[in-house]
Amino acid sequence: MSDDKPTRRDILRPLHLLGIALGCGVFAMVVTLVSTGAFTLRVNTAIANGTYEGLTPVALSLVVGGGAFIATLLILAMLMLAIDPADVTKTIDRPVLYDAEDDGKGDGTTDEPGRPAST
Repeated sequence: MSDDKPTRRDILRPLHLLGIALGCGVFAMVVTLVSTGAFTLRVNTAIANGTYEGLTPVALSLVVGGGAFIATLLILAMLMLAIDPADVTKTIDRPVLYDAEDDGKGDGTTDEPGRPAST
């Protein structure tokens, strides 16, 4: 029987984490572009000619997207610190938040939080 369960190292590769952060940054850029009206026809001649008092919608979306990219990378890096290095090579055979002694069996009623119900 082959062991086809992924390890944490397979799941949490650095390139995948960068891809997640890049996706969040691009999503923030698109939301900023749409919400600032970058794709709409401008009736005001001052705005249509490109004279903005602040940032243009494209420059603002680049700033917001870059900030979202950096914030997502920082959050993912902090979450990576919560993983025990010894657990990196272990296979994942159950949901992460289940207790080690509780294999998901039973009716879910407990006498105390974190302990199985007494019978």
